[in-house]
Amino acid sequence: MRDFSRDLSALALNTATLGHNVEGAGAGWTPERVIDACAARGYGGVVFWRREIGTRAAAIGNHARAAGLRVAGLCRTPYLVGRDAPQDLDEARASIDMAAELAAPVLTLVTGGTEPGSKGTAETVARLADRIAELAPHAADAGVALALEPLNPMFGGNRTCLFTVADALAVCDRVGAPNLGIAVDVYHVWWDRLLAQSLAAAQGRVLGYHLCDWLENTSDMLLDRGMMGDGIADLRAIRGMVEGAGYVGLCEVEIFSARNWWRRDPDEVLDVIVDRFRRCC
Repeated sequence: MRDFSRDLSALALNTATLGHNVEGAGAGWTPERVIDACAARGYGGVVFWRREIGTRAAAIGNHARAAGLRVAGLCRTPYLVGRDAPQDLDEARASIDMAAELAAPVLTLVTGGTEPGSKGTAETVARLADRIAELAPHAADAGVALALEPLNPMFGGNRTCLFTVADALAVCDRVGAPNLGIAVDVYHVWWDRLLAQSLAAAQGRVLGYHLCDWLENTSDMLLDRGMMGDGIADLRAIRGMVEGAGYVGLCEVEIFSARNWWRRDPDEVLDVIVDRFRRCC
């Protein structure tokens, strides 16, 4: 495993950690201010959300690279299936185009919930695979890889139809696109006792690794993620599995925390991340 105690080059900030994925949350720093603050601390990369990029993707990407940061990815597509999914794929294709303009190599896919009127997940997963198969060639032409992210089972029905790494890999196999892989988020997979087995089958297909922690007494299933070291997830064991699958990319800190970390000064948050990354991850 890589040694992070002195080297921060593998550390990336997902701007959700500062509240930038939710309108009105956080301190409202501009992308440029976030980039400069991360660069000053030695971070290796940054990951943005579409809502903060707008029409300025190229300028923001260029600013990050000029500051010495890699733009590791973009979050996320609209839902592809379920009650809240658009009927067409125009917005999903636009998100691919935004990632390409930003020069982000990876776009995260969060599936959306189960199809209206369906029971279980089989019908929804079949539709999901069909929709990803439609998107994958457009992404390949744009030089963008698609990272399919399974979510914790508590999000079943309204946000996801994929609950485990094995679920996500099965869709990858079904689609068969070379630019389709998975994102592994500690918050969503820490509980899975078959994680090691699943990641052993994911060789070369892990496109992203998301860091946070699971708080033992979480108060909100979406907006109460823990800072690394504050919870009960075995962070080093999970990273060992991810790296064992061949992943040597950036480790992306993504913490949704409406009542705690989003209320703090972003400079404090960025400093704590550095400390926890060195000691806990």
